[in-house]
Amino acid sequence: MHHAPILVHPLAPAGGRRVSLRAEGQDTVLGLAFDDADVIEFLRRAGVPDPDDAVLGDSELVEWQGEGPHLYAAEPPDTDIP
Repeated sequence: MHHAPILVHPLAPAGGRRVSLRAEGQDTVLGLAFDDADVIEFLRRAGVPDPDDAVLGDSELVEWQGEGPHLYAAEPPDTDIP
C-alpha cells in the first residue's frame, strides 16, 4: 500500500489542519495550516522541491485526510435562529 509522504490531517475543531511529513517510519509535524500558502511554506522549509506543485497540482506527494483538499475552516452550523 502506498502512503504519501506529506499528510494534511483532518480539520481541527477550531479550524486549520495539521501538516506532517512521513519519513523513515516516523511522522514529523511541520505546523498547523490555515490556508494553502501555509502548507506550501511548511514544505518549502522542509526542503520539498516545487512545493507549489505538490500542494496545488495533482501530486502523489500529498495525502489530504478527512475533508477534501484545500479546506481549512469548519462550515458554520446550519441553524435557523428566529
